[in-house]
Amino acid sequence: MGYLGLMRWIDLPPVWLLVALGMAWLSPWRFAPGVLTGLGWLAIGIGVGLTVLAVFAFVAAKTTIIPRHAPDALITFGIFRWTRNPIYLADVLFLFGVSLIWGAWLGLVLVPIFAWMLDRRFIQGEEVVLRNVYVDSYTAYCQRVRRWI
Repeated sequence: MGYLGLMRWIDLPPVWLLVALGMAWLSPWRFAPGVLTGLGWLAIGIGVGLTVLAVFAFVAAKTTIIPRHAPDALITFGIFRWTRNPIYLADVLFLFGVSLIWGAWLGLVLVPIFAWMLDRRFIQGEEVVLRNVYVDSYTAYCQRVRRWI
Protein backbone atom coordinates (compact mmCIF):
# COMPACT_ATOMS: atom_id res chain seq x y z
CA MET A 1 0.00 0.00 0.00
CA GLY A 2 1.48 3.31 -1.09
CA TYR A 3 1.25 6.68 0.62
CA LEU A 4 -2.02 7.64 -1.10
CA GLY A 5 -3.56 4.28 -0.25
CA LEU A 6 -2.56 4.71 3.38
CA MET A 7 -3.98 8.25 3.45
CA ARG A 8 -7.32 7.03 2.03
CA TRP A 9 -7.44 4.36 4.70
CA ILE A 10 -6.65 6.87 7.46
CA ASP A 11 -9.12 9.47 6.17
CA LEU A 12 -12.19 7.71 7.55
CA PRO A 13 -14.73 8.97 10.10
CA PRO A 14 -13.76 6.50 12.87
CA VAL A 15 -10.15 7.66 12.64
CA TRP A 16 -11.22 11.32 12.94
CA LEU A 17 -13.43 10.35 15.90
CA LEU A 18 -10.44 8.70 17.60
CA VAL A 19 -8.36 11.85 17.00
CA ALA A 20 -11.06 14.02 18.58
CA LEU A 21 -11.40 11.62 21.52
CA GLY A 22 -7.63 11.59 21.98
CA MET A 23 -7.53 15.37 22.02
CA ALA A 24 -10.36 15.45 24.58
CA TRP A 25 -8.62 12.86 26.74
CA LEU A 26 -5.27 14.63 26.68
CA SER A 27 -6.71 18.08 27.30
CA PRO A 28 -6.01 19.41 30.81
CA TRP A 29 -9.26 21.45 30.95
CA ARG A 30 -11.80 19.48 32.94
CA PHE A 31 -15.06 20.00 34.75
CA ALA A 32 -16.78 17.77 37.31
CA PRO A 33 -19.37 15.92 35.21
CA GLY A 34 -21.74 15.06 38.09
CA VAL A 35 -25.25 14.54 36.74
CA LEU A 36 -23.98 15.07 33.19
CA THR A 37 -22.51 11.57 33.32
CA GLY A 38 -26.00 10.14 32.87
CA LEU A 39 -26.60 12.37 29.86
CA GLY A 40 -23.26 11.23 28.47
CA TRP A 41 -24.21 7.57 28.75
CA LEU A 42 -27.59 8.32 27.17
CA ALA A 43 -25.88 10.01 24.20
CA ILE A 44 -23.51 7.06 23.80
CA GLY A 45 -26.42 4.60 24.00
CA ILE A 46 -28.39 6.47 21.34
CA GLY A 47 -25.26 6.60 19.17
CA VAL A 48 -24.68 2.87 19.48
CA GLY A 49 -28.35 2.21 18.71
CA LEU A 50 -28.22 4.42 15.61
CA THR A 51 -25.11 2.63 14.40
CA VAL A 52 -26.60 -0.83 14.90
CA LEU A 53 -29.81 0.13 13.08
CA ALA A 54 -27.81 1.68 10.23
CA VAL A 55 -25.57 -1.38 9.87
CA PHE A 56 -28.65 -3.61 9.68
CA ALA A 57 -30.02 -1.37 6.91
CA PHE A 58 -26.73 -1.49 4.97
CA VAL A 59 -26.66 -5.28 5.23
CA ALA A 60 -30.32 -5.59 4.22
CA ALA A 61 -29.73 -3.31 1.21
CA LYS A 62 -26.56 -5.22 0.30
CA THR A 63 -24.52 -2.05 -0.15
CA THR A 64 -21.25 -0.75 1.21
CA ILE A 65 -20.95 1.06 4.49
CA ILE A 66 -17.50 2.43 3.61
CA PRO A 67 -17.42 6.15 2.80
CA ARG A 68 -16.35 7.08 -0.75
CA HIS A 69 -17.18 3.62 -2.10
CA ALA A 70 -19.85 3.50 -4.78
CA PRO A 71 -23.22 2.51 -3.30
CA ASP A 72 -25.21 -0.39 -4.73
CA ALA A 73 -28.50 0.89 -3.30
CA LEU A 74 -30.18 3.99 -1.94
CA ILE A 75 -31.27 3.21 1.60
CA THR A 76 -34.49 4.99 2.56
CA PHE A 77 -35.95 2.52 5.05
CA GLY A 78 -35.36 1.81 8.73
CA ILE A 79 -33.41 4.49 10.58
CA PHE A 80 -32.82 6.21 7.24
CA ARG A 81 -36.47 7.34 7.31
CA TRP A 82 -35.51 9.81 10.07
CA THR A 83 -31.94 10.79 9.27
CA ARG A 84 -29.87 10.53 6.10
CA ASN A 85 -26.67 10.09 8.12
CA PRO A 86 -27.31 7.98 11.21
CA ILE A 87 -23.72 6.78 11.61
CA TYR A 88 -22.26 10.28 11.37
CA LEU A 89 -24.89 11.45 13.85
CA ALA A 90 -23.89 8.52 16.09
CA ASP A 91 -20.22 9.55 15.89
CA VAL A 92 -21.10 13.09 17.00
CA LEU A 93 -23.26 11.77 19.85
CA PHE A 94 -20.46 9.44 20.92
CA LEU A 95 -17.94 12.31 21.10
CA PHE A 96 -20.48 14.41 23.00
CA GLY A 97 -21.28 11.60 25.44
CA VAL A 98 -17.70 10.62 26.15
CA SER A 99 -16.74 14.28 26.61
CA LEU A 100 -19.50 14.66 29.21
CA ILE A 101 -18.42 11.52 31.07
CA TRP A 102 -14.77 12.60 31.05
CA GLY A 103 -15.66 16.19 31.95
CA ALA A 104 -13.60 17.29 28.94
CA TRP A 105 -14.23 20.90 27.91
CA LEU A 106 -12.16 20.49 24.74
CA GLY A 107 -14.24 17.50 23.69
CA LEU A 108 -17.40 19.58 23.97
CA VAL A 109 -15.81 22.35 21.92
CA LEU A 110 -14.81 19.76 19.32
CA VAL A 111 -18.37 18.41 18.90
CA PRO A 112 -19.61 21.11 16.45
CA ILE A 113 -16.20 21.23 14.75
CA PHE A 114 -16.29 17.45 14.30
CA ALA A 115 -19.85 17.61 12.90
CA TRP A 116 -18.79 20.35 10.47
CA MET A 117 -15.74 18.33 9.40
CA LEU A 118 -17.85 15.20 8.79
CA ASP A 119 -20.22 17.26 6.70
CA ARG A 120 -17.45 18.78 4.58
CA ARG A 121 -15.13 15.76 4.24
CA PHE A 122 -17.69 13.01 3.81
CA ILE A 123 -21.38 13.87 3.67
CA GLN A 124 -21.29 16.46 0.90
CA GLY A 125 -19.25 14.20 -1.38
CA GLU A 126 -21.51 11.21 -0.70
CA GLU A 127 -24.55 13.33 -1.49
CA VAL A 128 -23.11 14.31 -4.87
CA VAL A 129 -22.59 10.64 -5.75
CA LEU A 130 -26.07 9.65 -4.57
CA ARG A 131 -27.65 12.58 -6.43
CA ASN A 132 -25.85 11.56 -9.64
CA VAL A 133 -26.70 7.86 -9.37
CA TYR A 134 -30.26 8.04 -7.98
CA VAL A 135 -31.28 11.36 -9.52
CA ASP A 136 -35.03 11.71 -8.87
CA SER A 137 -35.36 9.25 -5.99
CA TYR A 138 -32.51 10.88 -4.04
CA THR A 139 -33.94 14.37 -4.58
CA ALA A 140 -37.32 13.19 -3.29
CA TYR A 141 -35.63 11.47 -0.34
CA CYS A 142 -33.76 14.66 0.58
CA GLN A 143 -37.04 16.57 0.58
CA ARG A 144 -38.53 14.07 3.06
CA VAL A 145 -35.56 13.39 5.35
CA ARG A 146 -33.16 15.84 6.93
CA ARG A 147 -29.38 15.47 6.70
CA TRP A 148 -28.83 15.09 10.47
CA ILE A 149 -32.09 15.01 12.46
